[in-house]
Amino acid sequence: MGLPVTESAAQRRIALLLEYEGTRYAGSQFQANAATIQGELEAAIGKATGERARASFAGRTDSGVHALGQVAAFTTTSRLDPQTMRDALNAWLPRDIAVLAAADADLSFDPRRQALRRTYRYVIENRAVRPAIGRDLCWYVAKPLDIEAMQAAAPALVGEHDFAAFGGALEEPGASTVRRLEAFEVRREGSRVTIEVTANAFLPHQVRRMTGALVQVGLGRLTPEAYGALLVAAPSSAGPAAPARGLYLVRVEYERDPFA
Repeated sequence: MGLPVTESAAQRRIALLLEYEGTRYAGSQFQANAATIQGELEAAIGKATGERARASFAGRTDSGVHALGQVAAFTTTSRLDPQTMRDALNAWLPRDIAVLAAADADLSFDPRRQALRRTYRYVIENRAVRPAIGRDLCWYVAKPLDIEAMQAAAPALVGEHDFAAFGGALEEPGASTVRRLEAFEVRREGSRVTIEVTANAFLPHQVRRMTGALVQVGLGRLTPEAYGALLVAAPSSAGPAAPARGLYLVRVEYERDPFA
């Protein structure tokens, strides 16, 4: 039987801004027999606070996917101030996971359900010679990509659509596959091609399938018009899915920025 909660032990909700390289992990969500971001974070919370806490995330990232701005939250009675909490967690986390910021949030703060939009970035190294450095942080495509064709194709997916063709299996069968894509940008800097997309939410594997099909446009195997027509294709038929290693969760936005 635990001690009664006193004013000094009142519960707090802590929001975290996370950066991580997903190469070594079987995704963000906890798995009993595999290393995950959630598992490492909860272990660090336990060591920093002496409490067992469940961390929730703004978005699930697959095995091998990275994050520059993942948002997580947990509830604690610890009295550590946010900066000390950040530093304490970083002292216990492995080197490929870092807490960039910590902040007190409302006890009702839900990083997933309260998110307004999410931005993902996909990075492609497009040159004749494979990269030796950063090879787990991008997709290497040797054949030259037609960036103008890719830029012409992308706008067809902007807006509110049923993205079932670009999505994987849903956690809740029968749930809506309609999403609102707000931005879809393609740019090249030297040999690096970057694809950045913003939406209110994404289906499982949606960004990777959108990217994989867009690369087919860049390789001349699919026209920009045919790319847009994929929206009415059979569920999970668009693609192929780009490798996980080139994908980054960049930013999660809220009505009130928890870290402002």
